[in-house]
Amino acid sequence: MTVGPTSTRRALITGAGAPDGIGFAIARQLGRAGHSVFLTGASARVLDRAGELSAEGIDAAAAVADLTLAADVARLREAVGPVDILVNNAGMGSLASPSVDKAFLAMSEADWDRGIDVSLKTAFLVTRAFLPAMVAAGYGRIVNVASVTGPLVSFEGTAAYSAAKAGMVGLTRTLALEVAKGCITVNAVAPGWIETGSSSEMERMAALDTPPGRAGQPDEVAAAVMFLASEAASYVNGALLVVDGGNSLQERKG
Repeated sequence: MTVGPTSTRRALITGAGAPDGIGFAIARQLGRAGHSVFLTGASARVLDRAGELSAEGIDAAAAVADLTLAADVARLREAVGPVDILVNNAGMGSLASPSVDKAFLAMSEADWDRGIDVSLKTAFLVTRAFLPAMVAAGYGRIVNVASVTGPLVSFEGTAAYSAAKAGMVGLTRTLALEVAKGCITVNAVAPGWIETGSSSEMERMAALDTPPGRAGQPDEVAAAVMFLASEAASYVNGALLVVDGGNSLQERKG
């Protein structure tokens, strides 16, 4: 069930360029609930997504930014202004720099740095830029889109990604403690196999082995984010909400 706002809020969603991705689904649900939404990502696709939302009557805007660069994030903060809801969804890879799985011993230092930067440093830089205004206002909702990969399970070739997503959960919990007295909550969602345009055939096949026998949909992840971003979730803080159909509960046969 989608939880609607009791008042209109301003929301920033990172990594929202893909038309069939989790970030855009979150932005659409927040917009349909009456919030003003600002989309950002590494490619000009975010401008198209904002245009689509505006055509639906949603108050939407967008800006292109490389969120691994502090200077770009500072310019984004100046352009957007303060927000009440921050969804750190950027990660894994982008259209300009897609993710590549590599065995640990085959990874270069640059491979490692890129994996950590896109999935963890982005959350650090963006949160650092937008959190002070939430503290000053005495209200805020931060939702980090992590993954079951890292915090709960892992796969060969995903060392950097797993480390980054586990680090995002650690960041979530520390921030939750530091800002709770300011009426700010910080939570995370952990998607499992979710059907998007970037899903590989291997991922689609793996989703058939989940308890529901299917992949999740971006809107199902967005629904979880909607709850954590709502005023109704005022006593949910530092939580990790798993959205994987129960897949991470299964004991795998060797």
